Amino acid sequence: MLFKAVLLVCLLVCLAASQDLSFRYNGFRSANLSVDGIAEITSSGLLRLTNDTKQEKGHAFFPNPITFKNTNGSVFTFSTTFVFAIVPEIAMELDTIYSSEFDDINDNHVGIDINGLTSEESAPAGYHTNSSGRLANLTLASSQPMQIWVEYDGTQKQLNITLAAINMGKPSIPLLSVALDLSPYLLDTMYVGFSSSTGSVLTSHYVLGWSYNMNGQAQALDLAQLPKLPRIGPKERSKFLTIGVPTISVSVVFIVISGLVYFIRRKRKFAEVLEDWERDYGPHRFKYKDLYIATKGFRDKELLGSGGFGRVYRGVLPSSKIEIAVKKVSHETRQGMKVFVAEIVSIGRLRHRNLVTLLGYCRRKGELLLVYDYMLNGSLDKYLYDQPRVTLNWSQRFRVIKGVASGLFYLHEEWEQVVIHRDVKASNVLLDGELNGRLGDFGLARLYDHGTDPQTTHVVGTLGYLAPEHTRTGKATTKTDVYAFGTFLLEVACGRRPIERREQAEDAILLDWVFSFWVKGEIIEARDQNLGPDYIPEEVELVLKLGLLCSHSVPEVRPSMRQVLQFLDRDIPLPELSSLGLSASGLTFAHPEGFSDYAMSYPSSMNMAFSHSSSVAESLLSGGR
Repeated sequence: MLFKAVLLVCLLVCLAASQDLSFRYNGFRSANLSVDGIAEITSSGLLRLTNDTKQEKGHAFFPNPITFKNTNGSVFTFSTTFVFAIVPEIAMELDTIYSSEFDDINDNHVGIDINGLTSEESAPAGYHTNSSGRLANLTLASSQPMQIWVEYDGTQKQLNITLAAINMGKPSIPLLSVALDLSPYLLDTMYVGFSSSTGSVLTSHYVLGWSYNMNGQAQALDLAQLPKLPRIGPKERSKFLTIGVPTISVSVVFIVISGLVYFIRRKRKFAEVLEDWERDYGPHRFKYKDLYIATKGFRDKELLGSGGFGRVYRGVLPSSKIEIAVKKVSHETRQGMKVFVAEIVSIGRLRHRNLVTLLGYCRRKGELLLVYDYMLNGSLDKYLYDQPRVTLNWSQRFRVIKGVASGLFYLHEEWEQVVIHRDVKASNVLLDGELNGRLGDFGLARLYDHGTDPQTTHVVGTLGYLAPEHTRTGKATTKTDVYAFGTFLLEVACGRRPIERREQAEDAILLDWVFSFWVKGEIIEARDQNLGPDYIPEEVELVLKLGLLCSHSVPEVRPSMRQVLQFLDRDIPLPELSSLGLSASGLTFAHPEGFSDYAMSYPSSMNMAFSHSSSVAESLLSGGR
């Protein structure tokens, strides 16, 4: 029969035991092992993995998981030795098994298997004599106790396996010696133990003693204290040790999982993807299983919201107990991958009190995941529209406005590159525990060097926030961000979406509606009526007029975000809008020449065709779905 020291990956969620763990069992009478299946510890102290039943299996594990890796991901040195034997229940000689489907070299060998049943390296069962170094054969099916040593040098990345008959000591030359880095195959924490199964021949498989040491040499077993094997007859021979063969076979597994099927399912479930570009950008990469646990399997109960490019879930990291928000981005399309890369490259290195912090990311088959600081109070739009349960007062709204303006100023002028957000809107502004506004969702962001010309050529963004020149040329600039910020100012002050279905078509577009109040000299009446009497008229008027100024049809007339902050802080006075040529024609949408690749994330999902200013509202509201 075959013996294979099989190295398999075990995906287990558990707490790590000490990395310097050591134990020794000279017999198992008082051993605290976890056993299942038909495995048992006999009254004499033998670990009996199988008995005289057919087609059954047994497992025995050290009860606690063991830390196998250091902080840099390398596997520690470890060493183990155990004494085993096979006792047949019938008094006859049994042949060993040769399995051609697994490329066995013969019917009596030792092999090293990694994540499968085909040996990476193998050698005929035996040992090298210390005197001459020649190979002396051992018959694994001899029914006699034998001892095996499995040793891994974490520094040299070397795996040695040595086999010997009982009482002869450890040979100086290993039977198998392989240069092998186990780091890609082992997880941080693993279980160690034995797994055994019977086929159609009645056999009992025993382990007499076991010693293990992490970061050192396993203690020698006291052979005199090992329990005695039972006597079954005058001639005792059997078969020994391979993993997972469904016929006449038994396995002793050094690093084990409950079954190969379970392993394959878990491996596929938590498989991740790593590409070259990911090594160049700094955010922390999370393990998928940690995010899966944090979000309780991405349950619907943990869903915070969904947008054009993914769903966002609340989670709690299992180790640190930090609350996070996990955004699952589809990358079934090329656009989805672009969104993901944009967020990693841009927001992953941005740091500002009014920007949502990207903590890290994870990639996996079919899924891209972004991990953010959890914002306790959710997105701003929930406090503005559809008769919200909680209405922000004016001072809270004004603070949010100034915070978002500060964040945009950082993106446009203060960071090492110019960052164009391209999707500034209330639903992309999140509120922390103190109701401070933080701009998030950088999925459409673009970067370019200061002093150069941005090269964006496609129209992306949200209907109602798009600058007219953007729809004509496809080019996004800091001025197109300012235009969107102008719409944002109006929706915060008025408590209305940029485009809504209204009985009067002229009231459908927020920008035109606010402008109509300005024309009548009553612009402050456009404010959100939910504010009640508790507001500062001068600040409300300033925000509404600044919203119109930022939404001017001529990009050059719009202020920079530096100037916006100066207006909001009253460091400089806001210019008279009439002197800037502000008129109805300057506020409506223009015909989008060369319009292509339009990414619209407005909740109604309208498919619209732009028209000339005379029928903007009618076109927007009659667009087909």
